[in-house]
Amino acid sequence: MAESKVAKAGRKKPETHLGMVRRARKINRELAELYPYAHPELDFDGPFQLLVATVLSAQTTDLRVNQTTPALFAKYPTPEDLAAAVPEELEEIIRPTGFFRAKAKSLIGLSIALRDRYDGEVPRKLEDLVTLPGVGRKTANVVIGNAFGGAGITVDTHFGRLARRFGWTTAEDPEQVEADVMAIFPKSEWTMLSHRVVFHGRRVCHARKPACGACPIAPLCPSYGIGETDPDQARKLLKYELAGQPGQRLRPPADFPGEVAARAEVAAGHPLPDTAPDAVRAARKNAGGQE
Repeated sequence: MAESKVAKAGRKKPETHLGMVRRARKINRELAELYPYAHPELDFDGPFQLLVATVLSAQTTDLRVNQTTPALFAKYPTPEDLAAAVPEELEEIIRPTGFFRAKAKSLIGLSIALRDRYDGEVPRKLEDLVTLPGVGRKTANVVIGNAFGGAGITVDTHFGRLARRFGWTTAEDPEQVEADVMAIFPKSEWTMLSHRVVFHGRRVCHARKPACGACPIAPLCPSYGIGETDPDQARKLLKYELAGQPGQRLRPPADFPGEVAARAEVAAGHPLPDTAPDAVRAARKNAGGQE
């Protein structure tokens, strides 16, 4: 029997590589509109602090790192200071970040390397950064992209998860994910793409229960439906500034809407300030609260 026109119309054609690239770049543009304030969520002043904070961020939250680093950098402000740290004293300071013994060993080791091999300066090249103890490609790309203004794709758990959900890659290996995504986007987009995707992963596209029904890029996502699709229920899953809450940085950029959201939460139920960014205002309205 000949296939009906209805059946043919309902059957989707496989996506071509060109079609995937176009869809991926449209997702990036949509994320840029959703998160114009996207940024690294670690507090830092300079390359050394960012390098240390990123090493500490493994297997913990950026918020926990941001709560820990002020005391750390007050005691060990330079690579030379950290290279000479007493391990037990360093471990006690960074204990809240977890895996504190291994992290202390890495921090002392990388600081010794910076002191002895790089005159106390953080190198700018990826091939040099990855020779430092505790520093892999992810950490190196964070430093290159955010401390030196270079280009790098940061494949953390959030980025890898969303890259697979978006259909940009099928790889589980972070280096292969990085290579696959690099081939899709121009180099000039790599660093900000990383921030936008990680922001979306932390706020909307969660690991266990993504908020599909409240996701602005749902029409572009081949994984739509793996999470909560009911709009009202999905909005309850939104986090940080999209839920009217502060973000993870203790010293966020001036334009981060979480600052406004944090002040608004002090007077819960009251209208948002006139200065509230559109992203926060829309999120509060969608969540059923007052603008």
